[in-house]
Amino acid sequence: MLNLFKVLLAFATASVIVGAGIVAGLFWHFSHGLPDHKQLADYQPATVSRLYASDGRLLAEYAREKRVFVPVAAMPKRVLEAFVAAEDQRFFTHPGIDFVGVVRAMVANVTNPGKRPEGASGITQQVAKNFLLSNQATLARKIREAILAFRIEETYSKERILELYLNEIYLGSGNYGVAQAAINYFDRSLDELSLSEIAYLAALPKAPNRYNIQRNEKEAYARRDYVLGRMQDDGYITAAEAQAAKAERLQLRRRGATEVVQADFFAEEVRRNLLAAYGEKGLYEGGLTVSTTLDPAIQAAADNALRQGLVAYDRRHGWRGPYAHVPDMNVWEEEFARIAQRRPLFGPPAWQLAVVAKVEAQLVQLVGLPDGEGTLPFAEMAWARPTLPEQRVGNPPRSPKDVVAVGDVIVVEKVTTGAGSKPYPPKTYGLRQVPNVEGGVVVMDTQTGRVLAMTGGWSYGRSQFNRAVQAARQPGSSFKPFVYLAAMDAGFTPASIVLDAPFSYDPGYGQPIWSPKNYGGDFLGPATVRRGLELSRNLMTVRMAQQIGMKKVVEVAKEFGVTDHMGAYLPMSLGAGETTLLRMTMAYAMLANGALEITPSLVDRVQDRNGKTIYRHEPRTCRGCGEQAQGKVPVPPEIVDPRKPFHDPASVYQVVSMMLGVTTRGTAAQLAALGRPIAGKTGTTNDARDNWFLGSTPDITVGIFIGFDEPRTLGSGNQETGGGNAAPIYQSIAQEIFKGKPPTPFRIPPGLRLVKYSYEGGAIDEVFKVGTEPGSEGFNQTPLDGSGQYSGIDGGGPQQAGGGRRPGLTGTGETY
Repeated sequence: MLNLFKVLLAFATASVIVGAGIVAGLFWHFSHGLPDHKQLADYQPATVSRLYASDGRLLAEYAREKRVFVPVAAMPKRVLEAFVAAEDQRFFTHPGIDFVGVVRAMVANVTNPGKRPEGASGITQQVAKNFLLSNQATLARKIREAILAFRIEETYSKERILELYLNEIYLGSGNYGVAQAAINYFDRSLDELSLSEIAYLAALPKAPNRYNIQRNEKEAYARRDYVLGRMQDDGYITAAEAQAAKAERLQLRRRGATEVVQADFFAEEVRRNLLAAYGEKGLYEGGLTVSTTLDPAIQAAADNALRQGLVAYDRRHGWRGPYAHVPDMNVWEEEFARIAQRRPLFGPPAWQLAVVAKVEAQLVQLVGLPDGEGTLPFAEMAWARPTLPEQRVGNPPRSPKDVVAVGDVIVVEKVTTGAGSKPYPPKTYGLRQVPNVEGGVVVMDTQTGRVLAMTGGWSYGRSQFNRAVQAARQPGSSFKPFVYLAAMDAGFTPASIVLDAPFSYDPGYGQPIWSPKNYGGDFLGPATVRRGLELSRNLMTVRMAQQIGMKKVVEVAKEFGVTDHMGAYLPMSLGAGETTLLRMTMAYAMLANGALEITPSLVDRVQDRNGKTIYRHEPRTCRGCGEQAQGKVPVPPEIVDPRKPFHDPASVYQVVSMMLGVTTRGTAAQLAALGRPIAGKTGTTNDARDNWFLGSTPDITVGIFIGFDEPRTLGSGNQETGGGNAAPIYQSIAQEIFKGKPPTPFRIPPGLRLVKYSYEGGAIDEVFKVGTEPGSEGFNQTPLDGSGQYSGIDGGGPQQAGGGRRPGLTGTGETY
């Protein structure tokens, strides 16, 4: 018997040794290549990045997983207790694996072979799986998970493990983390949840879809009640509390609609900039808080003005036909639904699609409208002349049948009054047409470069191409102020006389002779530089550019950021190069602020998930901000601007002064009605392919561009110019921006003299640098080149062609 006992003991000892060796071997095998669990110390769960407008309203959100991170110390105790009771009741005492739970699960799985196998993964194991491993349901993964759970428990506190778990766990319906689920299921923060709601959230990790209360109400309540029972058994709540919570009916409260500012082109440009700066992970997982420069009121004004301008242009150039056509009116509803789905209408919210059901002598019957049927009177479609090539139009329609036919799908808008403000009957509509022309608007703070609004086209839904920043177009005559600035640097004055007459240039190398013309083909003869800019005279501009040298013009253009690459060719003086609307707006802003450097910015500040500022645009500093001297009278804070002018402020102001004449006596004279100083310039390229207007006040600079995406003529006539197309859009925007605000004058820099002077446009206070004013030796002596040698051209000059006043001194001046 003794020998048998010794044999059995030896066998048992050997078995233990062998078993231990096997366990050690398995441990070594599955430990090999495990991820480093210590990375959890620096783990930051993916959270939402949010963009905010300048008034604090939400602009956009970017995330792969929508999550709100809440530190465990900030979570209510009951939330922690509920999840521990539901998922891992011995969490605070086991070393990473609940061996009691493992044995229980094994027994349950053996005794119930037909049922779904029970798992035994505690909270620590779920952290290991969710953060460091895959979701493969294999024995190898379970072993690796267990090994990592031990290591995690040795390294981190229970509170840290629970924090990782509760912020990472998936709780169904796209919700990651308990805080995000509380918001989206019950529209409450964690500390506002009832005990019943907490228990329901704790019920979800086991099977989020199965326990969705909207799809499986009975099972959802059963699982919630199970969690409440577990909380009672573990001593977290009393029997009375559990009973009251079980009696509570859950009320799902969807999160209230957040007021979101609509500025799709602006938001997309911010997204692209953030992506370039912080990468995909930083943007979509980093939880950035981005304070943008967007002013929602100005953005709305820019959007509306651009759309109205594009519609006005489009109407002048005729009717291009119906939006679509329903061939069989017996099944019009089905076909109309397919058309609306395939070709959604992008534009103003009031625009609708409708189907022509009947064409009568003086009106059209419509169906398919949101409020049923409607009528379209002929008066509301009389504008629809057929469009012809080269943006010409045919004869006006004589009746509705000249415009539409039964089955046509058209765009309409409800109207209430007609000609003479005569009221229309209810359900009366006007004919509309989605423009095929495009454009862009940029509104910028003149002093700082903050982009207050940006519109990149008719509709972001129709085309995501942003014409404000992505379209490289010829600026045309809107480039001329930089030629004139180079001329002021070279010794010209606004009163200098330049010949406006035929001009030809031989570029050499076998190239054809270049003979530019003025818009309209006329000539002024000898005229002042000021009048040349006000009336946008091409021949005067080219003569000056040739005289001072195109290299100087190119230097100025690059200095102001109009372009990085520009050849020193004479045609470039008329805007033959390419640039973008954003660049031109920036350049005009720097003219208006006295040549203080700015960088266009759509973002004021970026904060990381912890609230630390990681980017700030404002280049200026505030002296005295946030400081309060003890016992002393507070001193008002002072904004300190360290920037110095990068160009001669005197020359810059001379150009600004001439640009003020553009908006009062020149090609944009209609803007004088705004009653404030606006330094602006129109731009129209060859064949009117691009129309521009850029205008600045000391506070706000607005740039506008209009043109087809595939460049072609906008048509002929004065309306299809920068002054006819773009300037009215500026006027609409300015009326909203400046409503109720007093005009702000431009600051005159030192070293200039204002002298009362008569020229072709009338008597004005002309701006001269000291030593070039009337009566001085350098008055109106135009340099032949950049050498400083003067030609001695008479400052008075002959009368302009076609009559007019002889320019000359009429009064005394004042020095600044």
